[in-house]
Amino acid sequence: MGEVKLIGSRMSLFCSRIEWALKIKGVSYDYLEEDLRNKSPTLVKYNPVHKKVPVLIHEDKPIAESLVILEYIDEIWKDNPLLPQDPYDRAFARFWAKFVDEKVLFGSFEACKAQSGEEKEKAIESAQESLAFLEKQIEGKKFFGGERIGYLDLVTGWIPLWLGVMEEVGEMKLLPAEKFPFLHKWSINIIDVPLIRESIPSRDSLVNYFHASISYLRSLEDSKA
Repeated sequence: MGEVKLIGSRMSLFCSRIEWALKIKGVSYDYLEEDLRNKSPTLVKYNPVHKKVPVLIHEDKPIAESLVILEYIDEIWKDNPLLPQDPYDRAFARFWAKFVDEKVLFGSFEACKAQSGEEKEKAIESAQESLAFLEKQIEGKKFFGGERIGYLDLVTGWIPLWLGVMEEVGEMKLLPAEKFPFLHKWSINIIDVPLIRESIPSRDSLVNYFHASISYLRSLEDSKA
């Protein structure tokens, strides 16, 4: 099916979801680690519009944006389908994937970045409201895809590690087990899958990365105050 390369960063949850998809499909690929503070000519060449990772290169043709890449992978390599076959179920999965990226992920990061006081409390409340919607979608299921990992599981697969790191760095709790029992159980199930567990960064490296990123963003906000 042609040569496959992935331009990515080990710290990026968006890149991890692409690696998981390729491994589920059994696709061989070359991984090109990108220094996001010093972007390479290769990244600029293959993603000149946004200059962001991940970028999948298949037969020297680039595909950018992780949700788009996931669907491309599912269409090209038919084994172990990620999206449901039923049109309504496919639309349903796409809706929740967009919700996860635009609401759950963004809200969690904003809560991590927010400093103490009313701003922090409101950010945590907003993030947990989004997580509560997701909690209802996983109730009674092993995975969002049913008995096996699917598209939405890959999109939400950042939660067990990345969300935990956000909680630590942001000195808060967004996903207590007693409040979100189904998401908590799902987190255990998915991180227990070898191909997921083996394709994530170390927690210590991710904590250091988030500490540096949050400190930088807070300093920018303070300088504007």
